[in-house]
Amino acid sequence: MENQPENNYQPKKYVELSTPDWVKNATLYELNVRQFSEEGNFQAIEKQLPRLKKMGIDIIWLMPINPIGELHRKGSLGSYYSVKDYLGINAEFGTEDDFRSLVEAIHNQGMYVILDWVANHTSWDNQLVDVHPEWYMKSRKGTFQSTRWRDYDDIIELNYKEPELRKYMTDAMKYWVEEYNIDGFRCDIASFVPIDFWENARAELDKIKPIFMLAEAEDKELHRKAFDSTYNWTLWNILHQIVQNDLSVKTLTEAYIAEHVSIFPKAGIRMNFIDNHDKNSWEGNQYDNFGEALEATTVFTFLMDGIPLVYSGQEAGLDRSLEFFEKDPIDWTPHKFEKLYTTLFSLKHQNQALWNGDWGGEMVRIMNDRMDQVISFVREKNDDKVLAFVNLSKELIMVQFDTSFDKGIYKNLFIGEEKTVSETFIITMEPWEYLVLHQSK
Repeated sequence: MENQPENNYQPKKYVELSTPDWVKNATLYELNVRQFSEEGNFQAIEKQLPRLKKMGIDIIWLMPINPIGELHRKGSLGSYYSVKDYLGINAEFGTEDDFRSLVEAIHNQGMYVILDWVANHTSWDNQLVDVHPEWYMKSRKGTFQSTRWRDYDDIIELNYKEPELRKYMTDAMKYWVEEYNIDGFRCDIASFVPIDFWENARAELDKIKPIFMLAEAEDKELHRKAFDSTYNWTLWNILHQIVQNDLSVKTLTEAYIAEHVSIFPKAGIRMNFIDNHDKNSWEGNQYDNFGEALEATTVFTFLMDGIPLVYSGQEAGLDRSLEFFEKDPIDWTPHKFEKLYTTLFSLKHQNQALWNGDWGGEMVRIMNDRMDQVISFVREKNDDKVLAFVNLSKELIMVQFDTSFDKGIYKNLFIGEEKTVSETFIITMEPWEYLVLHQSK
């Protein structure tokens, strides 16, 4: 038998793209421009940038800023995701100069900005409909159609079998990076668009500058050459089931996390969230969905490996579903969540255990005697360490943890006191209580 070449046995990287260094310990903020202020424009955002920076936000994702279609529009203002012009700016939000000023102001704060990009479909009155009708999907009757099997009356679906459409869409994305110096994109229903389109677009964009790409999708293969980050819908769904239906925590640990750490590429960054515009608009606000467990699930979500997301207004205790097609400004009342996020994000920035992707530490389970109610884990990297203990149940319980590998003196994140952890760690936990301990070199 002939000797096989040695490199046949070498592990190969799954993720082939290079994520920018500035993403290593970054946090994300989804900014709903229309509802972010009474004015609902770019200039009003600039006033709040210092607050977002202080809270620990690194990347601002602006919901679509393109002009919105008028034909078959929903409501009086329409959906952001019904794009009339890929190269234009919605006059509702301001001028080109206003947008340039906002991008510069974000960069001056040491933050980055990504645009929401809708590649799957356009409005009915996008100029492409008249100029290139062949770029659109057609029904059996030969008419334009919405995304198949979905009831989106205000949009029609593009056909990515057309090479010229692919070039147009790639050039349009490049335009925003070259012309306005944005730092990447959040791509709407990304898995509905062929992956080879995204892989080529990413390669062309990376030639301009290092960018960050977030896919509204969960597909693992998107990470290989196209996207740095994907949505963690599954995590949200499981946490929601635990809170609403008393599901066992083992559904989270032994079903989801076991698969996540074994199958998902470490360099692929999941985006973890408690709320976003889709959940908030169509499935209830953060209190409806998580109730008394809201803080516990937030803390867990932000300590799990992945990049954490805050949706506009969450830090002000947003307790309603924002209108999607009408004006409905956020009430910026001071709220304890802003301090909660600030504390968590400060730890994330400083403690390498919590960094994103390959930069951070893997989640390793800490065994306890209440595995169906309590999740406990450690993450560590380069002598930085974080221990997390979260009671994901509505019961008052005494819990014993096997901390034999994690003995030492830690700091309690939310109280600041030192805590000694011995081989066996026993605590009484209130319903939905959490404890976060950390060490740094």
